[in-house]
Amino acid sequence: MNKETNDLLESIVNAHGMGALKDWQKHWPANYNVAPTNDVPVAASHDGARSIESVRWGMVAPYAKEFGGQPTFNARIETVATNGMFKRPFLEHRVVVPALGYYEWQERPDGKQPYFIRMPAEPLALAGIVRTWHDRSKDEGDPERERLSMAIVTLDAHVTPGEVHDREPAFLTHEAVDDWLGDELNSDELIDLLKHSSEAVADELEFFEVSRSMNRVQKSKGVPNDGPELIEPT
Repeated sequence: MNKETNDLLESIVNAHGMGALKDWQKHWPANYNVAPTNDVPVAASHDGARSIESVRWGMVAPYAKEFGGQPTFNARIETVATNGMFKRPFLEHRVVVPALGYYEWQERPDGKQPYFIRMPAEPLALAGIVRTWHDRSKDEGDPERERLSMAIVTLDAHVTPGEVHDREPAFLTHEAVDDWLGDELNSDELIDLLKHSSEAVADELEFFEVSRSMNRVQKSKGVPNDGPELIEPT
């Protein structure tokens, strides 16, 4: 997380009267190398009230014995409304995932080359879906009994992202956020919303090569490899 993504989350939540956000940002130090299985903050809406939730990136199946196993990181738009893993979260627990941008890779003879894809002037709002996993080893009422995990909706890449990879996250324009978090649209309308919103955002994206050092989660001896130098063009 960083100031830009924090500001995006707060703008979404504050727009619906949730002004008392306290100091939640201190729990999310700047990270330019967020990886699957990391916990991330997202904007959610329940009964018209918006909040910032902590979710694990990588959806855990409700029948999993442990909170982990083989999580699902992406939910394809082609099946998100019908797949048993995704159908209920898509209808009931949609969220906005803030990001300065995202990484994709191209295979080359000498290895994988990472690219950073971003909107030049502002952070991206990605469409996510969340489901709850219940830890049956804990008592009812235990705050650790329910844990949240998230998958990001993906679709065929448009324009700029398509030059790097054939899939892209589903993007939300500012105007699409309220509809995505609201409860007025049915499944078909939500899918149309994501397709049109993603196309509009993709037209504005840029991409560039970044250092292959971002492929490492740690620098050495447990030191995180998550500084802003990772998104500098090479």
